[in-house]
Amino acid sequence: MDRDSIISIAKNTLTIEISELEKLKERIGDEFVKAVEIIHSTKGKLIIVGIGKSAHVGNKIVATLNSTGTPSQFLHASEAIHGDLGVIQKQDVVLCISNSGNSPEIVNLVPYLKDYSSTLIGMTGNRKSKLAEFSDVILDTHVDIEACPIKLAPTSSTTLQMALGDALGIALMEMNDFKANDFAKFHPGGSLGKNLISKVDDFLSSQKPEVTENDTVKDVIISISSSRHGITVVINESNIIGVITDGDLRRMLMKGDDISKVLAKDIMSANPKTIERNALAKEAMKILKDNNIGQLIVTDNGKYFGIIDLHKLLDEGIN
Repeated sequence: MDRDSIISIAKNTLTIEISELEKLKERIGDEFVKAVEIIHSTKGKLIIVGIGKSAHVGNKIVATLNSTGTPSQFLHASEAIHGDLGVIQKQDVVLCISNSGNSPEIVNLVPYLKDYSSTLIGMTGNRKSKLAEFSDVILDTHVDIEACPIKLAPTSSTTLQMALGDALGIALMEMNDFKANDFAKFHPGGSLGKNLISKVDDFLSSQKPEVTENDTVKDVIISISSSRHGITVVINESNIIGVITDGDLRRMLMKGDDISKVLAKDIMSANPKTIERNALAKEAMKILKDNNIGQLIVTDNGKYFGIIDLHKLLDEGIN
């Protein structure tokens, strides 16, 4: 198969799935609204049930909902009828996903899902199925054509299920007034959470090089060499008056002046960029990038407190 044929297959797959998504968009109406309102008002949690490819979709929807403020749990249909039904409490809402709505496991399970929960929502492509018959609300995900060339592998149908799950999640986020800081609470270990909530103080270097304005070049060299940052801060009674980098030292030496009489104040760069220790780390990263510098001076109420390093932030996923 040549390159053009492969590209043609890919584009045809996407064309079919986009077409089915457009049809789904036109079907969004009162039943979707009812489902969102029921989930939003429940005193329990949302249990999502599925089997086969729908189970994989269900797990992804659960992950999305849990990370965006809607407590959810996945229940595999085949495990449910062998003891796991106990996870469902009467105040819970169940969302059962099945394209046909008539697979043996679903047919056997839906009476119990209906009885054990407060509401059964069916996400199915078959309004005449057993799942639809028992559901209080039906989310219609039928497709006219699967993208699979032999029309057997779930493709368009699972795309619609996934997209409708995203639509539920976003609608519930809006109803819950779920904000970026809320999102960060559920992602403390990832770069998303770190960028939303991490403070400069969290990534502060343990090294705090400094000299006074009247210190000699030797003092400056010793101070810069005492840390890995290649920089020292020039202070006057804890007030920051400048910085000296190893680059400043090299430029001074290239001038060929008598360095025995040179003081820190003679070679420092005045008014360096600073940031308060309680600022967001991503704000520090922006200053570093915008000014093309590798270190940023950290202050506490305007006084010298430490240094934050570009590479440390990058290593921690701050961007």
